[in-house]
Amino acid sequence: MHPAVRETYGPADLSGAPIFAGGFVNFGYWDAIDLGLPLSETERIRSQEDLYRHVLDATGPPRAAHVLEVGCGLGMGCEVTLREYAPAAVTGLDIHPDQLRRARNAHADLLRREPGRLRFVQGAAETMPAGDGEFDTVISVEAAQHFPDLRAFAAETRRVLRPGGRVAVTSFFTVDDLPGRPGELAELLETYASGLDIARPVSALADALLEDGFTHVRVESIGAHVWPGWDLWLSRWWAPGTWPRNFLRAYEHGILDYYLLTAERAG
Repeated sequence: MHPAVRETYGPADLSGAPIFAGGFVNFGYWDAIDLGLPLSETERIRSQEDLYRHVLDATGPPRAAHVLEVGCGLGMGCEVTLREYAPAAVTGLDIHPDQLRRARNAHADLLRREPGRLRFVQGAAETMPAGDGEFDTVISVEAAQHFPDLRAFAAETRRVLRPGGRVAVTSFFTVDDLPGRPGELAELLETYASGLDIARPVSALADALLEDGFTHVRVESIGAHVWPGWDLWLSRWWAPGTWPRNFLRAYEHGILDYYLLTAERAG
């Protein structure tokens, strides 16, 4: 685990920051929210839930499915999946033991009520503690920017998916593989300078899925529904020109974007 990941999701507890309301840790999908009106915590939480809904809708109906979330954090997305999509079971996987402890505490009642439908396990995106073909659906919401090896993630995803199973990943990536992109992002954003986020083109993950035999690999830019709302929410705490506001700047300058990638494991 990179030291920045260990600190940010451990003692620093990013999930407790007010910008990540409701225990989620994602930038949000703001398509259904009127950005011309004042934003409250209600809209912020909805944006984060809507990002999960957008991802889950892209995988097809998960009813009766066994779903794995890679990088589950506090498990708020796992709870949305269970509540709104009624799959057979959801497994939340995270590398950080502190996050898993928080997830189990946050969902203690649900774990007691339905022990067979929700569980949280520790593991890395590159070495998943799961059996071959154990899952029908694999999702990952704003975690892939931390994964050190996208090819290993693609291979493990293929292994744990049944034939015909689907994967959906949403996160932010560079728009191309120009060699100067990592340096540009490190100058703009502290998360890249510290090594918390890794600068890679979206094609790196798409190519890894294709090379591992996935079919129907699709890449969709959803930045227009992420960056403006995220920047407006950030403006409650951060002034223009401060580094968190540079996510929108990097998007507007054609350096960084937010994507949804979907693919199917060949039968």
